[in-house]
Amino acid sequence: MARITTSELIATVADEHSWRSWDTPATGERASGTYAEELAKATTASGATESIVTGSILVEGQQCAVIAGNFDFLAGSIGRESADRILSALDRATSLGLPLLGLPTSGGIRMQEGTPTFLLMAAIAGAVKRHRDAGLPYLVYLRHPTTGGVFASWGSLGDITHGQPGALVGFLGPRVSQGLTGAEIPQDVQTSEGLAAAGVIDAVLAPADWRDEVAAILGVWRVRAELRPQSWDWARTTASMPAIRIPEESADDEDFGAWECVLRSRDPERPGLAELLTELGDSVELFGTHAGEVGQTVRLFLTRLGGVGCVLVGQDRGRELDGSQVTPADLRLARRAMRLANRWHLPLVTVIDTQGAELSERAEAGALAGEIARCLADMADLTVPVVSLLLGGGGGGAALALLPGDRVVGASDAWLSPLPPEGAALIKHRDASRAEEMAMSQSITARDLQAISAVDVVVNSPMAADGPGASQSQRLAAILDALATEITALASKDVDLGARAGRWLNLKP
Repeated sequence: MARITTSELIATVADEHSWRSWDTPATGERASGTYAEELAKATTASGATESIVTGSILVEGQQCAVIAGNFDFLAGSIGRESADRILSALDRATSLGLPLLGLPTSGGIRMQEGTPTFLLMAAIAGAVKRHRDAGLPYLVYLRHPTTGGVFASWGSLGDITHGQPGALVGFLGPRVSQGLTGAEIPQDVQTSEGLAAAGVIDAVLAPADWRDEVAAILGVWRVRAELRPQSWDWARTTASMPAIRIPEESADDEDFGAWECVLRSRDPERPGLAELLTELGDSVELFGTHAGEVGQTVRLFLTRLGGVGCVLVGQDRGRELDGSQVTPADLRLARRAMRLANRWHLPLVTVIDTQGAELSERAEAGALAGEIARCLADMADLTVPVVSLLLGGGGGGAALALLPGDRVVGASDAWLSPLPPEGAALIKHRDASRAEEMAMSQSITARDLQAISAVDVVVNSPMAADGPGASQSQRLAAILDALATEITALASKDVDLGARAGRWLNLKP
């Protein structure tokens, strides 16, 4: 596997002539004896004085801080002076309010320095956390090879992480791992491709493609709104509850019965999230939970609505048609979206369109119920605007997990129920064939939900009354316009966590 040098990568990613170094020459003053000789030889061989390079670049005009490994200097190993460079660059990027690009390549901690330097990985992780807590993007590109303490600290803390094609990436390199355990790790595991397939990183991209991805990501982050959250403490007392809101008039007259809504949501030709994103245009899809899981039906995007950057997470009905259902990993991916929106101060848009969660031993052992609960809890105190779109099916807890926003838009033939109607019929009548009867009795349609103030605006279905047709694009565009209207209206106001809590406490009977 060919390594890409730091200078080559920076030249590929940066706008021309935009590189500015932040480094001063390392002195090696703490080294002596054989180690001092090794440092001197590394400097002569590499032309560098340490294994870390820091500075700033422009990417499509956006200034970014850079921390990059230099494998040519003692295999990119981290010593005290290179750790100091990392810490200094992190603090500088945070104080300047700059996005940070991490470009690690390293064999890990410098064994010549031992435990004192090893402990600095904790300090580096803390500095990355402070940068992220400041609402600043940290984007990582894992190069060949990245292993050891570097991968287990600043190499694994990116908001979004990509890998160089074919790169060796892992906790311990294969030679050391086999020497310690006597067993080989399969070759395809410790690679960028293996980690992407497992949901540890987002994707594998060539350097030139990564530049385009960085530009697109920062383009969304740059147009974030100024958001000012308000406390929700008042919501603990009924005395301060807001008055019940009057449902808004819909701009259309489409009206479907409950069972018809259920059947329409199951039509294989019905447009869903994929078609909505195609109509929306430029979006950046992110993948995986970064904890070794990939979503089956939930997808995560960075995009813009009404000119405002936002995080969009939704259920893809097309994947359900292929046999997948909402899993605990899907809900953990949704929670990643919530955390990212909160950190980057971007509004969150959720899209609900599912017939229900996976019912299996695997789902139960994976904490399906707990992940539904944690989604609801996370959404309750997000300090950014949340707009939810009930696009089609709303089967049970998997649908509810993405619903409770500040504003809810519903398609005219969308529905939401505690269980798919067949499940409700089994509970009440022990007879799934009475599903239609249950659907008619449970107030499940978007218009039913609008009547109790659970849905704010009802828009035309993405599918015409007589099935798919030429009007699909216009219908999807109208849904996007409704979402954009809600996002831009909320982005101009304070984020009122009390009102968010109050709306779900104070629904009409």
